[in-house]
Amino acid sequence: MIWLELAASITKPKISNKENKMPKMKTHSGAKKRFSVTRTGKVQSRAAAKRHRLTSKSKRMKMEGRSTHIMKDMNAKTLLDNFFPYQSRKRRNNPKRQRKVATTKKEAA
Repeated sequence: MIWLELAASITKPKISNKENKMPKMKTHSGAKKRFSVTRTGKVQSRAAAKRHRLTSKSKRMKMEGRSTHIMKDMNAKTLLDNFFPYQSRKRRNNPKRQRKVATTKKEAA
């Protein structure tokens, strides 16, 4: 009897919900440390050229390097698509980023 129960339990395939789901995409760990994404979907980064050889750099360059910078759109898009898989959705669905359709009096008539 015990042998039949063991044989029945071995032949039954166990299907769980975890097997049917796709694996989660991972955020690039180096990008997590260097960039942050704002609520509107823009990418912030720290300024470059602030680590060494500061004596040869101008005062203005050192002052501007204190704050974070917003990345250009094409660089940010590349970064979001490749390294932040779940943040790029936020940028696409943002209502502030959608184009507004201009309406004039001639079009309304």
